[in-house]
Amino acid sequence: MRIADLPCARRVAAWAFFPAVALLLTACSSAGSTSAAGATSSAAPTVTVSSVPASAAATPGVTPSTSPSVPSSAGQTESGGSVYLASGQDVSATAWHEPACQSGCVLSGDSTAILDNMTWSSWSAAQAVGSGTYKLDACNPSCAAGPVYPVKTVVTLSQPVKVCSASGVRWFWSRASFRYPDGLPRALQGASAPKNPWVFADVVSAAHQSCTA
Repeated sequence: MRIADLPCARRVAAWAFFPAVALLLTACSSAGSTSAAGATSSAAPTVTVSSVPASAAATPGVTPSTSPSVPSSAGQTESGGSVYLASGQDVSATAWHEPACQSGCVLSGDSTAILDNMTWSSWSAAQAVGSGTYKLDACNPSCAAGPVYPVKTVVTLSQPVKVCSASGVRWFWSRASFRYPDGLPRALQGASAPKNPWVFADVVSAAHQSCTA
């Protein structure tokens, strides 16, 4: 009986082995799935996306700013168009505004350069442009005895400067440039040519000395 039943017992043990193996495989599979799910969860953290304000969605590298106001020229603002021509470059003497110069407007302190019969095409706070006659002393052999040449000219006055005094503030032209449609006479050419452009040094000096910043 023992010898006859032995193969049957082995068969029963063998068949009992397979369900145990199947159960073990199922348990391992479940544990592996749980571990894999945990690994996936930790590898893919939740990302929170915040909204971007419309003001920040500007062109990269460009910072919005308010355009600064551009100040106007000090000469144009403060002079207000009332710029004068100083007689003989003396700011304490006659101050001309768009003068006809019919009796002569002296530009130099020694009266060797005089504007005459002037017509002004413009006179603003920035510059004045006029045409007429420029009477120039050749100073040969001397300024007292030298001949005076009337020269047709177009003059441009510019670079107004502020002069302060007890009576108030005035603006004066400090620079004159000349154009001679008919040219200059031979006696006024070369080393004897008049200054062009001509900076009125006495007017500039008076402006520097009379007004503080």
